[in-house]
Amino acid sequence: MRKLLIIIIIALAIPFNTTLAKKNKKNKTDRYVNDQPAYVIYDKEGNKVTYNEMLNELSKSDICLFGELHDNAIAHFLERTITMDMLEEKGSNLVIGGEMWETDQQLIMDEFMIHDLIDNKSYVGSAKNWPNFRDYRPLLGIAKRNKLKFVCTNVPRRYANIIYKKGVEYLDSLPQAAYQYLPPMPIHFNMEQPVYKKMGSLFAADDADKNPNSKNPMAGYKGSNLVKAQAIKDASMAWFILQNWEKGKYFIHYNGVYHSKDFDSIVYYLKYYKTEADIVTISVAEQSNNLELEEINNTADYNVIVNSYVTKTYDAKLF
Repeated sequence: MRKLLIIIIIALAIPFNTTLAKKNKKNKTDRYVNDQPAYVIYDKEGNKVTYNEMLNELSKSDICLFGELHDNAIAHFLERTITMDMLEEKGSNLVIGGEMWETDQQLIMDEFMIHDLIDNKSYVGSAKNWPNFRDYRPLLGIAKRNKLKFVCTNVPRRYANIIYKKGVEYLDSLPQAAYQYLPPMPIHFNMEQPVYKKMGSLFAADDADKNPNSKNPMAGYKGSNLVKAQAIKDASMAWFILQNWEKGKYFIHYNGVYHSKDFDSIVYYLKYYKTEADIVTISVAEQSNNLELEEINNTADYNVIVNSYVTKTYDAKLF
């Protein structure tokens, strides 16, 4: 009788446990379905694409402009993975460069990367690295280990400041040696380009505020000068990309998203300098819900939409 009772209890328990297991499994499935991914990739038509689909298309181009958010962990992760995957695809034909390094640092970069004249500690102590250099250090490591050319493309900051504070005409006063760090003179500016026109509209007219005691950081400076100080960075990056690219090479360039979004800025100057290269762009943006692409963030051939809750790699307010 006792054995029969035990069998009955077990028999009654089996459907309950099975139902509970199915319920737990369903809840687990629901939980994962509702989780937001760290990032989603969309093409310029707004279609979701996989990383491998994007990578296959990237490999068909000549120059890739990776527009990052400087403090975004996913952007830095993808920069590293794309670079390693393109290295596997392109081998020694891969060239790397970025906004984060100014053209007057090319000598020390070559001494470190190519000629092995200085060690890592000496490079870090001598170079003008950004405060979040640790985010970009892995890219240097990939280049150094594989003996790849690493190009410093951004205009030296002091020259951009000259334009901002005094005007572009003051570039004519530079010593002759300085021009090796600049795009061809005279610098071409087109303030009707959408990105520069929009930027100019955000600032007061050139003669709007002449009060030296004003709390406005633009007081005493021309708004158009600030736009040109931005544009010379784009011109410099485009020019030095092209000086280090030739047919058969593949150039990956890392830059802030505003330097390449909407197929403008660096893209404009690459075309102005009459490149034959096939250019592809990537833009990184953040959304609280990245399962649908917001139209404002459809700005590139491939749009990496990162969940806005992803941890930042540094606090910009500290710098």
